[in-house]
Amino acid sequence: MSTRSPTARVSGDKDASPVSSTDDIALADEEALRACGYKQEFKREFSLFSTFSVSFSVLGILPSIAATLSFSLGYAGTVGLTWRVLPLSIALAEILMLCRGWLVAWTGIQCVATSMAELASSMPTSGGLYYAVGVLAPPGWGPFLAYLTGWSNWIGLSTASPSVNYGNAAMIVALVKLHNPDFEATNARVFGITLSLTFLCFVCATLPTRWLARINSAMTWFQSISYLVIVIGLPAAVVNRPRFRPTHEVWGTISNGTQWPDGIAVLLSFLTAIWTMAGYDAPFHLSEECSNSQIATPRAIVSTAAFGGIFGWFLVMVFAYVITDVGAVLQSPLGQPFIATIAQATTPAITTAFGTITVICGIFCAQGCAISCSRLAFAYARDGLLPASRLVSRVNRHTSTPVNACIFNFIANTAHLCLIFAGPIAVGAIFSAGAVGAYFAFIMPVFLRCFFAGDRWRPGPWNLGRWGKPVGYYACAYVSLMLPILCFPAVRGADLTAQTMNWTIVVWGGPLSIAAVYFALVARKTYKGPQLRGEHLSSSHGRADVTRDEEKKGGRVEKHAAIPVLQEET
Repeated sequence: MSTRSPTARVSGDKDASPVSSTDDIALADEEALRACGYKQEFKREFSLFSTFSVSFSVLGILPSIAATLSFSLGYAGTVGLTWRVLPLSIALAEILMLCRGWLVAWTGIQCVATSMAELASSMPTSGGLYYAVGVLAPPGWGPFLAYLTGWSNWIGLSTASPSVNYGNAAMIVALVKLHNPDFEATNARVFGITLSLTFLCFVCATLPTRWLARINSAMTWFQSISYLVIVIGLPAAVVNRPRFRPTHEVWGTISNGTQWPDGIAVLLSFLTAIWTMAGYDAPFHLSEECSNSQIATPRAIVSTAAFGGIFGWFLVMVFAYVITDVGAVLQSPLGQPFIATIAQATTPAITTAFGTITVICGIFCAQGCAISCSRLAFAYARDGLLPASRLVSRVNRHTSTPVNACIFNFIANTAHLCLIFAGPIAVGAIFSAGAVGAYFAFIMPVFLRCFFAGDRWRPGPWNLGRWGKPVGYYACAYVSLMLPILCFPAVRGADLTAQTMNWTIVVWGGPLSIAAVYFALVARKTYKGPQLRGEHLSSSHGRADVTRDEEKKGGRVEKHAAIPVLQEET
């Protein structure tokens, strides 16, 4: 891959020396954003590490796997944890089950992440994928495809914080029931706990950027230490005899909990990996607050996906070996497989300690999701995509953060949480709907870049070179298979009822269909897509200086901005 140094000069100024000072890097960042059509409104107080920290918090390896453990175990048993596949078709699924899974599935996710990193380097705006679709779409299709991508991305990300907090609430309830078996976890109690945690995340998302950078940097260390405590401490604390599940059962025995063939059951168990690995787009949405964003943002995206894939595999391996009775874990009166797994393997005191650590990590995972979604909502409102866009797009003058966008998201989060009263199957859809919504948005600009962009694609300073398209093809194949799979129910035929169906297609597809109809009837007359340039940022053709009086009041730039070109390292 090609990566250039964080120095910049303006195209056309042959005598200009490479930029190295902090002020010059800040100027280059601002010019890059202005070249994309927007003015600088946030403070650039995120570094590479703090950007990675927010993204790592959103990924939340420990709490994310803990919250979705029931899906992998319920669909395919421990094989759903240890073996994951990347088949080219469902017909090959049975055969390719014999290929190593989480790591092989991770290659597909990593391809999506690296393709996204290319986009982030070329077009570093908070709108992220939505903006890239507007640039790369065929003529005449930009506004519609950007509209769908934006709504899908927002639906996916807006479900992230409530779904993580629902998982946190389930773990809290399980810990209470561990010590008080008579405790009754009513829907109202679970809703109250989840809503309280979601409100806490909303408050965190409104804090000034500098505070968020410090908090998430500290939490990265906390989550890393917590991960090591679980991975090392859980096997050491096992009290069962024999201590671990036999290897041939861990790797070779499929406990098919669905009415589909074993291969599809394993594919359904992918939700743990896909949902866990759906947070690496956070740096893209923070690019307007990140210093040296054309280099730091793509590096943060790739690093997050890489660390998540490797560390996540080790964690699910630990769980797969310490579970001695999968059926007992799934049927445990505690109601939460992660807590039930630890309780089955260790003492109540250790279960409480490990569970508490995981809940704390989960809260910070949810606040990272809230931060990322607030920046996404701000960017979309800035272009008029969301309801009440003029209000949502305002930046608070005290915190220099999009507080109104945070409020908008919190209202949507509360609506999502009302699914708790519809039962566990319905509320479980916010997990798969989040994954489907996110990956639909992730792959749309990659698909356009590979098949339709032509000369509209101009790579940024961080790029894959000649490997860009092959990696993009692999990413498209992977996501094209997994999106319909994630909408499959566990049962079929006469057993498929309103109580057993997969509500993903309703939670994600319903609002997206309404958005498409609304665009066709109303929005197409007023919504023109993201603010695009005649030459977007990565072009190196010419320069035209832009002054403050050439900016529109809404934050867009009407004339061409000075387009920075990053100096190659020798």
